[in-house]
Amino acid sequence: MSVEYVKKEIKPVPRLPLEGKIDLTYRCNNKCRHCWLSIQADSKEREKELTFDEIKKIVDEARSMGCRKWAISGGEPMLREDFPEIFDYITANSMSYSINTNGTLITPKIAGLMKRKGTKMISIYGATSDIHDHITRTTGSFEATMEGIARLKEAGAGFIVQIVPVKDNYHQFNDMVKLAESHSKVYRIGAPWLYLSACGDIDRNKEIINQRLGPDDVVKLDKPPLTFEMEHEYECGKYEKDYLFSACIQARRDFHIDPYGGMSFCCFIKSPEFRYNLRTGSFLEGWENFIPSLGSKVKIEKEYMENCVSCELREHCRICPVYAYLEHGRFSAKVEYLCEVAKENKKFKETLVKNHRRFYESGGITIQVDSEIPFTEDTFEQKFKKFQVEGPGEDTIKIRHYFSLPELEGNDPGKEVYRKAPWTIYKKDSSWIYLGIDDEKIHQVAVFNNDHTSSVIYSRDKDMFLKGNLHSLTTFPTDQILLARVLAYKEGFYLHSGGVIMDGKGLLFAGHSEAGKSTMMKMLRDRAEILCDDRNIIRKNGRDFIVYGTWSHGEIPDVSSASAPLKAIFFLRKSDYNRVVPIQDKKEIARNLVACLIRPFVTTDWWEKTLSILEEVTDVLPCYDLYFDKSGDVVDILKSYI
Repeated sequence: MSVEYVKKEIKPVPRLPLEGKIDLTYRCNNKCRHCWLSIQADSKEREKELTFDEIKKIVDEARSMGCRKWAISGGEPMLREDFPEIFDYITANSMSYSINTNGTLITPKIAGLMKRKGTKMISIYGATSDIHDHITRTTGSFEATMEGIARLKEAGAGFIVQIVPVKDNYHQFNDMVKLAESHSKVYRIGAPWLYLSACGDIDRNKEIINQRLGPDDVVKLDKPPLTFEMEHEYECGKYEKDYLFSACIQARRDFHIDPYGGMSFCCFIKSPEFRYNLRTGSFLEGWENFIPSLGSKVKIEKEYMENCVSCELREHCRICPVYAYLEHGRFSAKVEYLCEVAKENKKFKETLVKNHRRFYESGGITIQVDSEIPFTEDTFEQKFKKFQVEGPGEDTIKIRHYFSLPELEGNDPGKEVYRKAPWTIYKKDSSWIYLGIDDEKIHQVAVFNNDHTSSVIYSRDKDMFLKGNLHSLTTFPTDQILLARVLAYKEGFYLHSGGVIMDGKGLLFAGHSEAGKSTMMKMLRDRAEILCDDRNIIRKNGRDFIVYGTWSHGEIPDVSSASAPLKAIFFLRKSDYNRVVPIQDKKEIARNLVACLIRPFVTTDWWEKTLSILEEVTDVLPCYDLYFDKSGDVVDILKSYI
């Protein structure tokens, strides 16, 4: 049955420079075989790099316009002698930061500075010194990285080990994972596909191509990052009208600055014509005028339309015009390597849909459940079989399960809005972040978008999932934490009630524990279809209301995914006699409904939406006090109300 509801228009976020990415130098003390960017440590290019004072000026101007987060990288950023001063200034003037480093130059002083909360990623290129040093082409680099890690540990500075997989170290991948896990709570995998060099050097490009993994391995490794981010705000490679970068630039809220003061919208854009010189102009001019002007700089060519745009694999492809430029010197060219990756990605998604995705429907809402661990027939309790459907519906919400916790240190979860075991809840921008706490340890992290229609759930323990027979799709104590919030946006609510369909009409028997809901269901078992004996969903459909069964049963395991027009609500009153008393006072009806209302984490907007629906219920639906005994005679009385 289709349920009508009003979609709220979401206004776009103002175009503010919220996040800055800065490469302090392109010089590096390693000479990695796969690197697309770095130059020699003693290169004369150091003379062209921004000074500390110039960097301070940029940071201050960006902050005045809204920048609160910085990503620091290189080359190897710590090659700069003034790195401690730069790092201290950037991190002291931002709410959060991240830094990429090979870790070889971490001194006790730098380790002390890196105690400041933020995301610190230390790259490793092998599990042993011979393989690691072979990739970096720098003798002693593995030992130096391990010393840097030891200094961070000694200082108490949390960090993430970043595994960089390439062809010559891939045979050690499992050992690299073990090494990473021995040093950090979580690890991440660097981008498993490799870009060709920014300088276009033929020999360097041959080396990079030699280090590329096979497409099947790329897809296996390219799992979503364990971060607080819900979805990408922009899609690389998306175009608008006649211009290649217009949509990308309009949607972005970040910017990139190279070591020489060149500012652009993307770190992969290296051509001077795409970079604004901050040494001769202001950050304001660069952000407000120059970067937007790039949106109409590159016209879409026939080559791009005939290749990437019309390709049947486009939705599975990681292509971006800037990758094409690095590969072939043309934004519109296709990258054959990524074409092969796209083919493997399509295969993977097909397997994902078959083994890693399930759909369930309750209350007219389809719930798409994805998991990085394959589902089995026994993953969820058998009651869910009655609610399982083949695919998405008109109203679909999404749940994604991962089974390791994200790195929390350095990630600002936002403003704390609720704290009561087992949850602490934060609000950050347009996301809700739930931390599940057990014995003072975080065992679960759940990230929801604003209306809870999309969620990512990270669980510490995958054994419970593998064991199966789970009683909730979210793996929470109850799915109502999610669904009760979603329903408020869908003109519906959960009610403590027993529900039945009798002669095609829905009846609800509302009341809390011990009110007699299960007793009533037992008496009606042979006369009506049981929806659920404890919790049911009510949703508006035009001027009418529909009742839906749920899987959240009480004493009686009978559940049904069926629905029916709701005819009446009865508030249960145990008695020595059977009698139905109409409730005329709408305020009394509202009080009874609120008393039986199932609530999630309550916010002002949730109350406003829910109370609005309850008010309509009091206007439309007949409600009664139902006095009953255990004789079963009440069933005949109820028939007269159908």
